[in-house]
Amino acid sequence: MDFVKRNWLLMVTVVIPTTLSILYFGVLASDVYIAQSEFVVRSASQQSSLSGLGMLLKGTGFNKSDEDSYAVQDYMISRDAMQILINEQHIKQAFQQPQVDVFSRFGALDWDTSLENFYRYYQKMVTVSLDANSSIASLTTKAYTARQAQAMNERLLEIGESLVNKMNERARRDTIDVAMREVNKAEQADQAATVALARYRNSSGVMDPEKQSAIPLQEIGSLQSELIATQVQIAQMQKLAKNNPQLPSLQQRASLLQAEIVRQTGQVAGQPNQSLASKAVTYQRLQLDKEFADKMLASTMATLEQARVEAERKQLYLERIAQPSLPDRAMEPRRARSILATFLLGLILWGVLTIVIGGVKEHYDR
Repeated sequence: MDFVKRNWLLMVTVVIPTTLSILYFGVLASDVYIAQSEFVVRSASQQSSLSGLGMLLKGTGFNKSDEDSYAVQDYMISRDAMQILINEQHIKQAFQQPQVDVFSRFGALDWDTSLENFYRYYQKMVTVSLDANSSIASLTTKAYTARQAQAMNERLLEIGESLVNKMNERARRDTIDVAMREVNKAEQADQAATVALARYRNSSGVMDPEKQSAIPLQEIGSLQSELIATQVQIAQMQKLAKNNPQLPSLQQRASLLQAEIVRQTGQVAGQPNQSLASKAVTYQRLQLDKEFADKMLASTMATLEQARVEAERKQLYLERIAQPSLPDRAMEPRRARSILATFLLGLILWGVLTIVIGGVKEHYDR
């Protein structure tokens, strides 16, 4: 007892904490198994400079995608991922087992077993770190059995892959939907232009004014040639043989030819809204609308096909660099180091307090 009284400070700062540390870390503390895996999220379309292991992966056709890696990383430590592990692997119950020491067991000291409190506990048991140089992410899971730690790690990787697939599908759907909407608009415009042109053809009674006018123009040319020849004959007869009995018939023929020429000309370029020339203006406008709609439809369909190819080319991939490990021994707690650290810190505290207390006593003795 005299030793204790004389060395009470040593007992409080060194002996007792070290004894408690030996008791806890040597006997009570539960083994913590750590499973690790490594993965990288890459896109086949992105180009970037790689270093280290990233350079080796460049030959596989995948390039790094930091933003998507951060998204996967955040999702793995999210409440959604935690809830999946609770539902499928019952990790909340596993971390509440009585085999786990009271200081490590979830809800043992504070009696708070809410999901919010477990989420804080979950964030201590699951960590994801990203190497900025290689874009390789490391997933670490802790549990009180080796199989549990590995199972958690494996399931989180599967969850990450599922998220990447959803991101792929969403991006692909958005890209193609935009192109498809443009195709639908172009199809509607093309159909409207086709209907308008067909309706005008039916109402006006023409198929193609330019082609249809070619035949009347040829006939007009032929009639004009024949009229000129007839008029020449008439002029010759009137000059040489005014009493020729054929003269009246030739004059009548010339009149008929002129009338036919007028009629044929009227069909080509006569009264408004009746001649081919007047109908050609509206027809050409409708025909241009139809050609423009056809080109727009072809362009949007080509864009849609390109969007599909681009969507497939920009697919993301979660590549596993290292599979989830099955630890063959517990990595935590580091018992000897923890006990030694407690002992050394106690000695430092004891030394500091001894100097302070000695200084105070010397001050009062004066």
